[in-house]
Amino acid sequence: MTGWWKNRSSAGKVELYTRGSFHLFVLLEITSFGLMPVAATAPSRPPVLLPLTLLFMVCGHAVLCGVLTHKALHWVVGRRERPTRTAVAVVVTTAACTLAVLTLRATGHISEAAVTPTLVAGLIWFASGSLVLCLRSVKRMLFIPAAAAVATGLAALALGTPAATALGYCVGILLGSLFFGATCGFSAWLLRTVYELDHSREVQARLAVAEERLRFGRDLHDVMGRNLAVIALKSELAIQLARRERPEAVEQMIEVQRIAQESQREVRDVVRGYREADLSVELEGARGVLSAAGMDCRVDFPAGRRATELPPEVQSALGWVVREATTNILRHGDAHRCLIRLTAGEGGSVTLVVENDGAPEAPAGPPGSGLAGLRERLAALDGTLQAGLVGDGRFRLLAQIPDRRLQELEVRA
Repeated sequence: MTGWWKNRSSAGKVELYTRGSFHLFVLLEITSFGLMPVAATAPSRPPVLLPLTLLFMVCGHAVLCGVLTHKALHWVVGRRERPTRTAVAVVVTTAACTLAVLTLRATGHISEAAVTPTLVAGLIWFASGSLVLCLRSVKRMLFIPAAAAVATGLAALALGTPAATALGYCVGILLGSLFFGATCGFSAWLLRTVYELDHSREVQARLAVAEERLRFGRDLHDVMGRNLAVIALKSELAIQLARRERPEAVEQMIEVQRIAQESQREVRDVVRGYREADLSVELEGARGVLSAAGMDCRVDFPAGRRATELPPEVQSALGWVVREATTNILRHGDAHRCLIRLTAGEGGSVTLVVENDGAPEAPAGPPGSGLAGLRERLAALDGTLQAGLVGDGRFRLLAQIPDRRLQELEVRA
């Protein structure tokens, strides 16, 4: 049961809560207004048939409104088309039920006058709330309570109801329908907004990844563009000199070879800079990406050496840990806060902790090779990696490199 709730995204939790609230409206309508005809039946009439008929009528109306609400919420979040046919069915059913109750009151089958307005109002209130979910324009939403109030008042007058009572129908239905419509309309707007924010976070994460790819492509273009142009020109010159049997062609080809070797070295430097980025750069990049995705990311440097003072091998390994942890946070779970803490004290081991909330209890898919690759990188430095849930939906990634290995790397440097 805990995982069933925690594994949902924030938008999924809001949708589940909203649906549960609207489904309770079905039970509320049945219990509040479905049993009312039992007390409203005149003693001279059959005591069982009429109350049961009215009870079944209210139950059918409540279930139909619940079906419309279910379909309308799917339309709100963009999973299906607007349920127009079901909305028309609710309008027709509500009108038929209202006329039936007013007719029974006019013919004397319902003895208590106070019950009739309440029963009629209840049917129209719940129907108005369901119909509002099928609309986006506030002006059209306001049209539903007004139309329902006027139609009910005219129907009551046509069946011989006094003008004061018919006016009371209009006022009660108008006020109640406005309340139900405002409540349902706000719930639909809130659900739609939450899903739009969730989609925006996904777009921001994808844009951050795309920006990093563009940066790498830009760096590679800056390195290779000029060199390739020079190689092309010198190669063409060497061809022309070779056709003329000039000895300078050999010198030009030697120059081409030198530039090609230099380009190869520069490309390796670019790739090495991407694959073995400076730990400080990775930490700031993680802060920027997670913040852009709407998370509260805090990077903590306690007292001790800075990340730039660590050996290059350690920076490379821990930089990969930060990068993989950032990727996992963006892909899995529904994190709102993230803490990245680097502890690198003088003469002590280096510890990197990445902890975030909103982690699912069970993995969303098959286990990947990211953590296994990190363990292999850290194992080359005698380091260890621990990953798992630590309670309250928090996931912790702990990487540690011992002091002995740090000293060996520093002496070698």
